[in-house]
Amino acid sequence: MDKFLKKNRTPINVNNNNNILVENETLLLIVDVQQKLIKNIKDNQLLIFNIKKLIDTCNLLNVRIAITEQNPLKLGKTIESITENNEYPKFEKMEFSCIKNKNFINYINDYNFKNIIVSGIESHICVLQTSIDLLQKGFNILIPRDAIGSRNEMDNDTAFLRLILSGAVASTTESLICQLCKTSNRKEFREVSKILKNSFEIK
Repeated sequence: MDKFLKKNRTPINVNNNNNILVENETLLLIVDVQQKLIKNIKDNQLLIFNIKKLIDTCNLLNVRIAITEQNPLKLGKTIESITENNEYPKFEKMEFSCIKNKNFINYINDYNFKNIIVSGIESHICVLQTSIDLLQKGFNILIPRDAIGSRNEMDNDTAFLRLILSGAVASTTESLICQLCKTSNRKEFREVSKILKNSFEIK
């Protein structure tokens, strides 16, 4: 993908949306981080680590979090290290795109979200289709590259490229955490700083 970007320095149809992330207008969406799916994802422990950093930040800053599950009867529930007994809104689906779930659509409309941070798996299937459908409905979609994943690196890289060319905003976990926090003057910054300094260790 990096070679592609070097050859194509002016990608077409790129969304330069740099909206401020207002807490009550922003949703962290965690897509399909389920028991039978996550074990085959490349660098899955790092992916989980980064999603948990986003979760911890959103809980601290009162940013809402929602979870989707693809056919949970066959693929299992969301892994416990993600939920940690928190009762996040959960939306089960059979379609790859979350947009087909009427309860999910009602949820995002009821809270009038403008920005949706999309994380989870797999990048080239459910994350991709959900994000593109949400973009078409006018939402500002932010993609932390280090918090999405697929089984194969090629699929993951191609999906990320397609998402950006479709209008999603490219980002990383740390960048989004700082974007949500906005300033070191706020009372929560000390705890946010601890989240940022928490480094990944291979187990």
